Amino acid sequence: MSLGEIVRSQATLGGAHSRPLDDTDRTILEALQDNGHLSHAELSRMVGLAVSSVNERIRKLVQRGVIAGWNARLSPSALGLDLLAFVYVLIDRPENSPAFLELVTQLPEVQECHHIAADWNFLLKVRVRNTAAFEALLTHKLKAVPGVVRTQTVITLTSHKDTPALPLRS
Repeated sequence: MSLGEIVRSQATLGGAHSRPLDDTDRTILEALQDNGHLSHAELSRMVGLAVSSVNERIRKLVQRGVIAGWNARLSPSALGLDLLAFVYVLIDRPENSPAFLELVTQLPEVQECHHIAADWNFLLKVRVRNTAAFEALLTHKLKAVPGVVRTQTVITLTSHKDTPALPLRS
């Protein structure tokens, strides 16, 4: 489940251990999405609560699965990963999907894999160094899976917006 799915589902769930997200939770989450290095003291100043209250809110957001983890956002170009591609994949029969999904979950080049409602079964977001690396991935790994009958690739020339931030107030 993606962080967006978790936030959307948890934002409306009630129960003994959860409550809907309030404006303070959303402010904390927006600030952390923008800068995960913010200290709890800085967050407490932003929301007007004691540090202990911010600590408790963050602990509960983690416990509820709203905050799914902490990580660094790396620059693909600084790492030489200059080719971004989106790959549509068609699988011939549903029973061949598990083998395909098992493979893509193991491939670090595949950043995202979405089961889609379209003429295709899956949409992949792939990052590699160059076209030769992409061709090798496509030919020797993705198309080698039994049941993959066709792919269509879209190569990104420029990304005008690329953000992991989720819309928390819509």
